[in-house]
Amino acid sequence: MEHVPHHQNSGDHPKIAALDIPELYQCVHCGLCLNQCPTYRALRLEPESPRGRIHLVKAAADGRIELTDRFKDHLYLCLLCRACETACPSGVQYGRIAETARAVIGPPGSKVTRGVLNFAFTRLLPYPRRLKLLFGLLRLYQRTGLQRFIQPLLPIKLRQMDAMLPPIPRRFFEPKSKTVPAIGERRAKVAVLNGCVMPLLFGDVNEATVRVLQRNGCEVVFPKQQICCGALNTHNGETTAAKEMARRNIDAFLEAGVDAVIVNAAGCGAAMKDYGHLLHEDPSYVTKAIRFSSLVKDAAEFLAGIGLIGKLGSIDVTVTYQDPCHLAHGQHVRSQPRQLLQAIPGLKLVEMTGSDRCCGSAGIYNITHAEMSRQLLKEKMPNIADTRSEAVVAPNPGCMLQLQYGAQKYGPNVKVYHLMDLLDRAYEHSSSK
Repeated sequence: MEHVPHHQNSGDHPKIAALDIPELYQCVHCGLCLNQCPTYRALRLEPESPRGRIHLVKAAADGRIELTDRFKDHLYLCLLCRACETACPSGVQYGRIAETARAVIGPPGSKVTRGVLNFAFTRLLPYPRRLKLLFGLLRLYQRTGLQRFIQPLLPIKLRQMDAMLPPIPRRFFEPKSKTVPAIGERRAKVAVLNGCVMPLLFGDVNEATVRVLQRNGCEVVFPKQQICCGALNTHNGETTAAKEMARRNIDAFLEAGVDAVIVNAAGCGAAMKDYGHLLHEDPSYVTKAIRFSSLVKDAAEFLAGIGLIGKLGSIDVTVTYQDPCHLAHGQHVRSQPRQLLQAIPGLKLVEMTGSDRCCGSAGIYNITHAEMSRQLLKEKMPNIADTRSEAVVAPNPGCMLQLQYGAQKYGPNVKVYHLMDLLDRAYEHSSSK
């Protein structure tokens, strides 16, 4: 039976009414999600579980509770890892419930934190040049030695954030041309999301992604007008700029006339595949958004789908694989990355316990909820150690940064790779012989 939103109190605030969405009524409160939820496992408190948070949102929608700071704390302690969705027998789309609630209550934290986040979401992420300038200044901060002088003087929270800042590369990734030709016979024309963080911190991964696509017969294009996907905005209660970024990306990529839109960051891919929902109330874009989302493919998903071609050289390394939450639970892409890893000669893949449990990164969660993030990271690192692997493969920038930090702080001292790094290296080893 179709759910018709209802409100018993005629005086309900409109923002409360906005929470009354059909997804709330899918939950049958069976509890199978509980032990899949990182915060429930850590705290054993019902309000810190998916079931408990759904109950809170429904109570707010019915006008039975107010949207207090305590309500907000419960909603934002969630990592939005969506492991509960994988466990749920009723197919509850918890991510949509949480994102709807966050859009109503706004970004997390104190007034100062909210101001900083709003500035980042609306004045930085939509503007690649501003981001590039910011990261250029951070690079100067690190390379001049200023970081070593200032870090001990910072308050503890800022000191922790500073410690997690990875070395800023000497150069940022910028496509040399709008179109890169396929190597050999062309099998597909694809567009690649450059992203916001990827070209600044992981430009080498973007370069590797392009080379691997080329070797697999793909003509690669970089639409000039593309920008940040808007995932961080949507996950943290800012939807106005997120929707505008989605519209710009839809226009840019659809105009390119490609067979697929390739994304090498799990969180970005999940967000872009959900543009149809993000813009479902926009009659001028909803149809285009659905068409666009059907083109979006994770890089591993796409390559496994068309099948690798060309000879891969041997890489003698033992690795374990970390399932990024928004790849495994958000996009249901699990077997394809493993299939590609197992195609590399010499590489040994050893599965870790709880490979699809969140590492604690979750976008900016390791900044806004540092204590819980570190607790989850401490849980993850022994599982990596038990595999006796030399490296971890994690095809998502947030996971890579978090696991690099974990390797340095808690051990084991393993290397962290993106899947495209290893595929690119395997192709390079083959061609150098």
